[in-house]
Amino acid sequence: MRYRLSCLPACFVCLFVAFAVSAQTLYVDPTLGHDAHSGSAQEPLATLEHAVAQANALTGIGPITIRLYPGVYLLHDKLPINPVRVMHDTAAYILEAVTLPDDPDWSPAKMPVIQSISVNNSETQFPHATGLLVSAEHVKIRGLKFLGNPHPDVAYYYPITKENPALRDLEVSQCAFVGDKEAAKIQGGIWAHGPENKVDHCVFYECRNAVLFFQNVRDFSITHSIVYGAYESAFWLGPDDVPFTFANNVIANSHFFLVAPPEVAYSSAFTNSLIAGNEHHVGSWSREKQQVVARSKPAMAEKNLVKKGDVVLVENKAEALPTDHLHLTSGSAGTGLGAGLFRQMK
Repeated sequence: MRYRLSCLPACFVCLFVAFAVSAQTLYVDPTLGHDAHSGSAQEPLATLEHAVAQANALTGIGPITIRLYPGVYLLHDKLPINPVRVMHDTAAYILEAVTLPDDPDWSPAKMPVIQSISVNNSETQFPHATGLLVSAEHVKIRGLKFLGNPHPDVAYYYPITKENPALRDLEVSQCAFVGDKEAAKIQGGIWAHGPENKVDHCVFYECRNAVLFFQNVRDFSITHSIVYGAYESAFWLGPDDVPFTFANNVIANSHFFLVAPPEVAYSSAFTNSLIAGNEHHVGSWSREKQQVVARSKPAMAEKNLVKKGDVVLVENKAEALPTDHLHLTSGSAGTGLGAGLFRQMK
């Protein structure tokens, strides 16, 4: 039975209208969109910059969602996620693909591609380029592919950065970070401070470093992710022994598994993961040598870690990328850990 809005109780009407005004979803399509459009699914915007600027300006309460159709999104400068609206754990700022990896009709071609072509756009600690600059709490980034920055003047590029160590709750899930050290480098896929950072079901392929968590990063989690071919280290962790969750990950064919200060003993356990084929296990930064040096006896808790096995990924050998591109082959070590973009087995 249908009810006209005028027949509903006044309090319900007010609640309905308030939610409709407060919660908003913007759609972006770099092929068919136009920045003069409304941002609806039928009239998408054209650029991610325009969508983020609109989303940042929204007042009121409720979640904000930006949904990206397939295509290539070029960033000419860092893109600040800094809404005037106060976000909450039940009202997050979400940046996600229209089609996510577990959707029945997903394919690699439907994964929105984010690539920065910016010059150095940040002087925080040292000159570098940032893609998405997260400056809010309760931000979720889902189902996107990040490529490296090909600008010749950029030595260090970080696709996702959170600089403020007081901000909590950044979630990056079902995202791929694909670097090319010869042409389009990724210095670190995610460089973030602050508590409650979450990395889940992500793939990091040939990034110099995958994840860098440094200041005030208590209660972070890295789960069900693949790091392959990190040519410095899969992870850098800061000086504090804070509680964290590290489980069901595959770390393979990298230079170091972990870089951490030499005096730190991590009491939270690295669990249920495959760490194999790496040149070194744990290292520390040497100011004297200006490079990472190996530590012979790392002080860290380990539980159910497998350190032997051949990790083989599905590579591109045809015109179209296979559905499980850059995931473990059926005969690879670590296939039972559930690591990769898919929460459900394909």
